[in-house]
Amino acid sequence: MPTAAIKICGISTPEALEAAIRARADHIGLVFFPKSPRAVTSADAALLSARAEGRINRVGLFVDPDDALLAEAVAAARLDAIQLHGAETPERAAQLRSRFGIPVWKALSVASAADVERASAYAQAVDLVLFDARTPKGALPGGMGLAFDWNLVANWKGPVAWGLAGGLEPGNVAEAIRRTKTPLVDTSSGVEIAPGVKDADRIAAFCAAVAGA
Repeated sequence: MPTAAIKICGISTPEALEAAIRARADHIGLVFFPKSPRAVTSADAALLSARAEGRINRVGLFVDPDDALLAEAVAAARLDAIQLHGAETPERAAQLRSRFGIPVWKALSVASAADVERASAYAQAVDLVLFDARTPKGALPGGMGLAFDWNLVANWKGPVAWGLAGGLEPGNVAEAIRRTKTPLVDTSSGVEIAPGVKDADRIAAFCAAVAGA
């Protein structure tokens, strides 16, 4: 079985970016959601993106964004993909994929089998669905360190590419891969020492654990 692809989300400093590249992650996530402790401005993202150019894939994370925000962020950060983390419908996702001409990922909050089944509705609209833990009402939509029951997505064979997020960290990611056979893993708070503060050693440990899974 090939090694799962790795996304380190919530990259906001050059040091964190370089740590992700050194550890051989495949994607970084740039968060365009002002309420997040990991949020970046378009100017920040442009600087990080220039440094990342040709070295790692750049995914922009958005929560129910309007077209103006997306257009500004996609241009400034030269994004390789858009990740939608709000209540975006399949129709909205398809519209954005058509408009911007880059892959669109859709994060889906999972607490039950019915939540996993929702992924099928996005099959023709997005390039990847990301199964993430459902956060409490009123909390941020991700980056909370919460996990869900991995049995709900174990060996999932849906009509669209997929990945696993939610509470993944160096100590449990290998087990998550073994149990679910996920093709992609996504971490944010799992490689931090404080909200929004990435730790190079934890990033390295996470990527090493994935490689050894």
